[in-house]
Amino acid sequence: MPTEVVMPQMGESITEGTLTKWLKKPGDTIARDEPLFEISTDKVDAEIPSPTAGTLGEIKVEEGSTVNVGALVCTIDEGGSGSGTTTATPSAVQSASPHTKETADVPQLTTPAPDGGSIPSGDAAAAAGPGTEVMMPQMGESITEGTITKWLKKVGDTVARDEPIFEISTDKVDAEIPSPIAGTLSEIKVQEGSTVTVNTVVAVIGGGAAGAPAKATPSAIQSASPHTRETADVPQLTTQAPAGGSIPSPATSASAGEGLRSSPLVRKMASENNVDLSQVAGTGASGRITKQDMVGHMEGGASSKTETAAQPNAPSVRPAAIAAPAQQVASAPATTAPAKAVSAVSQPAPGELVPMTKMRSIIAKRMVESKHTNAHVHTVFKVDMTRIVKLREKEKNKYEQRNGAKLTYMPFITRAAIQALRKHPIVNASIEGEAIRYNKNINIGIAVALEWGLIVPVIKQTEERNFLGITRAIVDLADRARNKKLAPDEVGGGTFTLTNAGIFGEQFGTPIIAAPQSAILGIGGLNKEPMVLTDKDGNDSIAIRWIQRFTLGFDHRIIDGSDAGKFMSDFKAYLENWSEDIG
Repeated sequence: MPTEVVMPQMGESITEGTLTKWLKKPGDTIARDEPLFEISTDKVDAEIPSPTAGTLGEIKVEEGSTVNVGALVCTIDEGGSGSGTTTATPSAVQSASPHTKETADVPQLTTPAPDGGSIPSGDAAAAAGPGTEVMMPQMGESITEGTITKWLKKVGDTVARDEPIFEISTDKVDAEIPSPIAGTLSEIKVQEGSTVTVNTVVAVIGGGAAGAPAKATPSAIQSASPHTRETADVPQLTTQAPAGGSIPSPATSASAGEGLRSSPLVRKMASENNVDLSQVAGTGASGRITKQDMVGHMEGGASSKTETAAQPNAPSVRPAAIAAPAQQVASAPATTAPAKAVSAVSQPAPGELVPMTKMRSIIAKRMVESKHTNAHVHTVFKVDMTRIVKLREKEKNKYEQRNGAKLTYMPFITRAAIQALRKHPIVNASIEGEAIRYNKNINIGIAVALEWGLIVPVIKQTEERNFLGITRAIVDLADRARNKKLAPDEVGGGTFTLTNAGIFGEQFGTPIIAAPQSAILGIGGLNKEPMVLTDKDGNDSIAIRWIQRFTLGFDHRIIDGSDAGKFMSDFKAYLENWSEDIG
């Protein structure tokens, strides 16, 4: 019995990951815990080990594809060789589009054959077997429901495959949903104006009393821009059997070009603007022509298919200034000449347009969500680190010889933060709905800058570790983060975060809270500065001291300014009056 390997959970807030590289190919022999493939999320890049020894059988997800946590990515045969067949799992795979869009691409719907074989196309498919259930699609990873605003067909109407049958509306996008198969609309289960959850059956196409309907299951799809609500760019739908073999999508209408892949919206734009789709270069999956391709073609900023073929090394980057005029172009009357539409479009700014990586795209999303949700307030404290600087200079060589780890300033800062968090648990708390979660443990996340992004590995239960234990944990997690060796549970579950931008020379910063945490401590640069000192007799003098600035960013919804001030005062006092044994 083959062992199924799924996309692992890489942190409590992570719902998906991008498979960036396969380290093995079908038929290769694999040892248990041997790296099998690499993945990337917004928090970590990691090599995923094999759960068992055997032979790599079937690869279900191709490099570059983004899949939901728990999605099947491959199988491992413990006794024989794999089939070597590479397929995609449509229920989990998403387009890894790095761009923020004003339109959402509706996912592929799959129609499994009841007997595992091929499904006939056209009306014959509807008459040959049970009806096909049409589901409410997921219009973005955070969308859980949608409202049917209009039925474009009524019961008894004949529908062509890929023909729009109803319209839906969510808080992020309005979209026309196409039929997954040709046939007759036999039943409408959800009426106009009704709101239903994702994957609810809304209609049945074809079928009779002979058997239960087959399901057209929508996969997860990239979220549309939250700033606008436009008609979505709907891709072609694919009929697929359980065995993994895809049935090619039918050609688009003759007026749009034979054999081309496009959506109803794209074909409507082509018709209204007298555009020959055979001359438009498609950048979507399998060469599908997207709305952005159409706008780029009409504004003259995109290459035609002939030009693209003549320049195989030309970058497939879309112009930046096409999103805003898209609606104007799409809604232009049929009599309007394309040149007139082009004149209204501003030229893109000069320079290179490079798509975000998946990690960078999700980091951007999380940062915006935190700024939108958390009531950010920042307070800056100046700390005299002279005592710790002298201690470190005196002990660092002996410490490394004794413990096998370099003595840096981070363990000192981390220990001071832990002691202050013990005294002020509200800073270690988080909001859950209308309640406050006082976390039992102090789990410190320490931001690590990588060449390809930023991740925050977490040291769990730091309140139970001594100075040496903290030192070793910091070194270990940072090294494994840079070498993509972190375990999934090591990048989630943090209750408080430290971020050290001072190593780059900044005095202090105002970091964004890593939700669902309620506070983050920014570490500024360590520098010599003149400082006024007062002795026990009240006499003042000026001395050169090692000064460092620390910024506490906190969520004012649950942490008051007085709480933040008390926390930072205790943190400062612990560092300036250091007395702890460093081991």
